[in-house]
Amino acid sequence: MTTPAPEETPVIETVGEDVVENIGENFAENAEVDADVETDVEDAPQEFAPIPSGRAVQTVGRRKEAIVRVRLTSGSGGFKLNGKALEDYFPNKVHQQIVKEPLVLVERVEGFDVHANLNGGGPSGQAGALRMAIARALVELDADDRPALKKAGMLTRDSREKERKKYGLKKARKAPQYSKR
Repeated sequence: MTTPAPEETPVIETVGEDVVENIGENFAENAEVDADVETDVEDAPQEFAPIPSGRAVQTVGRRKEAIVRVRLTSGSGGFKLNGKALEDYFPNKVHQQIVKEPLVLVERVEGFDVHANLNGGGPSGQAGALRMAIARALVELDADDRPALKKAGMLTRDSREKERKKYGLKKARKAPQYSKR
C-alpha cells in the first residue's frame, strides 16, 4: 500500500500583509527594550542587603559521634542546651569554656542567645561540636568575623574518629599479653 502524497497548500493563505508587518514591528520594539534592560543591569552596582540582626541563624556542628544543631538569636547571652542551662548540661568548666570560646573571641558573649539540640557522643565531642556550630553561625551573621575564627581553628571540622577494633586484639591496637612459654 502506498500512502497518498499530501496536497501542497500555502501556509499563509489567510494571513494578510498588515498582520505580518505588525509582528515585525513588535519584534523590533521588543529587541530595543531588551537591549536597554541589559545595559541597565550591567551599569547597576552590585549591592547586597544587610543581614537583619533580629533573625535567627541555624547551623550544624559535628565532632566524633556528636551532632549539634544550633539556633543563634540576638539576646542577652543565655544558653539552652536540650532544655537545660549551660552549667547544668556541662558541669565541667573546661567544656563550658570550649563552648563559649567563639563568642569570647569575637567579643559578643552578651549579644546572642544559643538554643541547641545535642545528639550522640560524649561531653567532649558535644562541646567541640557546639563550639563549631556557634562559630559557623557567627560567620553567617557577620562575615568579618571569619578570619579570626578560622585562624583559631573553630571553623575546621575535627575529623578524627574512633578506630575500629581488630580481630585478635583487645581494642583497636591493644594486644593480649605476650607469653613466651
